Amino acid sequence: MRIDKYLWCVRYYKTRSIATEACKKGQITVNGQDAKPSREVFPTDKITLRKDQIRYVLTVLDIPANRVGPKLVDIYRKDETPAEAFEHLELLKLSKEHYRTKGQGRPTKKDRRDIDDYTIEPEEDEKTTE
Repeated sequence: MRIDKYLWCVRYYKTRSIATEACKKGQITVNGQDAKPSREVFPTDKITLRKDQIRYVLTVLDIPANRVGPKLVDIYRKDETPAEAFEHLELLKLSKEHYRTKGQGRPTKKDRRDIDDYTIEPEEDEKTTE
């Protein structure tokens, strides 16, 4: 089975064309070698793919006849992705929302004043008090 079709069948990509584009961009390797979309996949092959800033590591257990349901995916692949990859993704999400949560728009006047107070150097502050 082709690598792009296999990744579509085991639900790593929503469409085959997205899986094909990922192969063309070099985001997918099979046994350590870059994979073209037409590369054949066999049981015991190790697939490494990068998706959503996570490097997934899979081992092919069996080849499905067609796209399988989410509950049956584990029959056809073994996921060996390290847990640190998912922890790193959670850390990235938290760092993006550190100051402002999504959807709050531009900083308010109070936010701007707080930023200005934070960035004022102590020398300038002493000159204004004299």
